[in-house]
Amino acid sequence: MKTPAKPSRLNTRPERAFQNIDASTGVSANAVVLTACIAEVQTLRYTPAGIPALQLVLEHQSEVQDVQGKRQIKMVLKAMAFGALAERLASQAVGSNWRFQGYLSNSRAGKSVVLQIQDFSQDLL
Repeated sequence: MKTPAKPSRLNTRPERAFQNIDASTGVSANAVVLTACIAEVQTLRYTPAGIPALQLVLEHQSEVQDVQGKRQIKMVLKAMAFGALAERLASQAVGSNWRFQGYLSNSRAGKSVVLQIQDFSQDLL
């Protein structure tokens, strides 16, 4: 006799109502603006549909005021870009600083967070 398949973890969690737009600001609840340095750039590849795709690693460093005083922030973040944006990013120098805009998602393996880049511009700071 065949044993029934286990339900996935996602199916066992209670239903949650997700609000995509912050009513007070009109901004998506998953919007990220980050100044960062391009630390690594993979080779530009193409999806099966022929869309350019680029994987990057970004490094961010800043200082913020916390309840306990000043806090040094240093982090490394995986990032992805698609389309013409990926082609533009592929030509940027490793070590260059940019202001990235996008949203966060899980990696394909689901074990890390990835910044999905929607736009980038020169970091003027």
